[in-house]
Amino acid sequence: MTASTHRVSQPGPRIPVPFARPTLWCVGLALVLAGCSDGKADGAGAAPPAVEVGVVTVVSQPLALETELAGRTVAALSAEVRPQVTALVRERLFKEGSLVKAGQALYQLDSTSAEAALRVAQANVAKAQATLSAAEMKAARQAALLKAEVSTPQDNEDAQAALLQARAEVQAAKATQVNAQVDLDRTRIVAPIAGRVDTSTVTRGSLVTANQTTALTTVQQLDPIWVDVAQSSADWLRLRRQLDSGALEKGETAVGLTLEDGSRYEHDGVLQVQGVAVDASSGAMTLRAQVPNPDGLLLPGMYVRVSLNQAVDPDAILVPQAGVTRNARGDASAMVVKEDGSIEKRAVKTAAAVNGQWRVTEGLKSGDRLVVEGVAKVKNGQIVHAVPMGAAKADAAPVAAPAAPAAAH
Repeated sequence: MTASTHRVSQPGPRIPVPFARPTLWCVGLALVLAGCSDGKADGAGAAPPAVEVGVVTVVSQPLALETELAGRTVAALSAEVRPQVTALVRERLFKEGSLVKAGQALYQLDSTSAEAALRVAQANVAKAQATLSAAEMKAARQAALLKAEVSTPQDNEDAQAALLQARAEVQAAKATQVNAQVDLDRTRIVAPIAGRVDTSTVTRGSLVTANQTTALTTVQQLDPIWVDVAQSSADWLRLRRQLDSGALEKGETAVGLTLEDGSRYEHDGVLQVQGVAVDASSGAMTLRAQVPNPDGLLLPGMYVRVSLNQAVDPDAILVPQAGVTRNARGDASAMVVKEDGSIEKRAVKTAAAVNGQWRVTEGLKSGDRLVVEGVAKVKNGQIVHAVPMGAAKADAAPVAAPAAPAAAH
């Protein structure tokens, strides 16, 4: 019997489980890292997304620099009416608050005493003239007698002296008559200037005295009217230096008024007087403007706001206020888009706001693209996508920049 030969395979050595699991983990980790490496290689040429911002192009333009100052209206002419003789007020001849002409009668005083004084003066003139006539005849007679050698030289000289004295007395009497006539005329008090007459401080029957302290009334000329404006000497010096350096040009002399109720006065005035002295107590100088007042709307003493065009900036730069930001110290800055699309942060200096826009004096120039929408989303050096102001979408997703070609594997 032939014996069968059977090959019995022996099992190999068994790998313990604790050693098999780390091997699998290493293989899996290697595969994940390989996948990440492939992903990075595929996106290595992609640029970061560009933020969309709204911009305006800066443009320079001539700008009249308007200065607003506080002012007070003042009558162009003002005359206080006072009596020049002592008498009782017989009658008031004007309506309070009305317009009067120069020379128009305002008061009639009692003229009894003045008329009597005039009659006395006239009588004295007649008396002096009679004395003069007698002196002339005596002088002529004495001269003839002296020529005939009948009279002495002394008598002739006395007659001639009496004649001269009589002539002087006539002149004195006439002067007294003139004064008496003036006093009589002054009993009728007239308006010294044309204008609007104020209220009366006296009534009929009041006793007034010559050159008294209290005025009977006041006549003021209100068309045109003056407006006095106070400007600090520091502001004036700053403006003068800018004008002298050529940075600014001299402006027009026209002025505008804003009334106490906030309304705009319809008539523009003209600056007449630049300050010639500085008030030591306030440090301000006074400017004076002449303003038409045909309707009598402006009254002396009213408070007004005066707009002056004292200078012109030939290359002024006005930008929206949204394009200028300030830090905690108050320093102003602006974001400008350069030619390559990157952001440049610039320090700027601003002057007063004009119609809701900042007037920029340093830091920007004509042609700059200023970011006004999306300022908070960008920083210095960042690449942006600039669109005209109003076209930028505040909530839109960032625009992806074009990807660079991927490297060949």
